[in-house]
Amino acid sequence: MTLKEQVEQLLPGWEQWYPSLFDAAVDLGVLRAQVCSPDDLYLSRRHSSVASAAATAHREQWGGNIDNTTRGGPPGKRRKKRKKQK
Repeated sequence: MTLKEQVEQLLPGWEQWYPSLFDAAVDLGVLRAQVCSPDDLYLSRRHSSVASAAATAHREQWGGNIDNTTRGGPPGKRRKKRKKQK
């Protein structure tokens, strides 16, 4: 059920009293703030979960393995091949 549907179910005609769907949802208790640890706010941690979800979705749709350990390093960075010395 969408946010709009939830708000309309609790208060039909909410547009008459509230300037936005967000304000109505907060007042009706559909949306609530959640306390989290400061560590959860680091972008690197949030991005790692997004990257992990993307990798999982890729494997589910296309198959195969795109794990960084099989490539030999992080994505986007390749090791330079050494030239053989004579």
